[in-house]
Amino acid sequence: MSLNRGRIWLGGLAGGVVWTIWSFLVGHFVITDARYLAAQNAGLFLKAPRYPFFVVQWIALLFILAIAVAHLYAWSRQGLGPGPGTALRVGFLAGFFAGFPENFAQATWFAGDRGLPFGWMLDMWFGAILAALVAGWVYKD
Repeated sequence: MSLNRGRIWLGGLAGGVVWTIWSFLVGHFVITDARYLAAQNAGLFLKAPRYPFFVVQWIALLFILAIAVAHLYAWSRQGLGPGPGTALRVGFLAGFFAGFPENFAQATWFAGDRGLPFGWMLDMWFGAILAALVAGWVYKD
């Protein structure tokens, strides 16, 4: 069976938009700028990003991840069947891989507030789920 590459990319791009919005909401309402400011003032974070244009690079990474999740969904639907159940499974696994291990380690060893790694985990995990659901909704054979 041949995959519809155009719809994979379209679903990935749409998923990237949704993931970017989700990331912004989590970053500003779950984690809050106050936690970041407190961590910076405590010397746990740099005052300025190490990489120039970090926000642009972060958004690009989210789009790359969303396109990868769209590919995973298209490949998985052949064995699991089309639909939101398959998209949810793909998003759950991809989000777990992307968000849980590293942020579990951060919560264990980071000297700052555990709310930061928890928020980062939510950002990645639920962002991947949302991107997979959007990609699944957009994808057509």
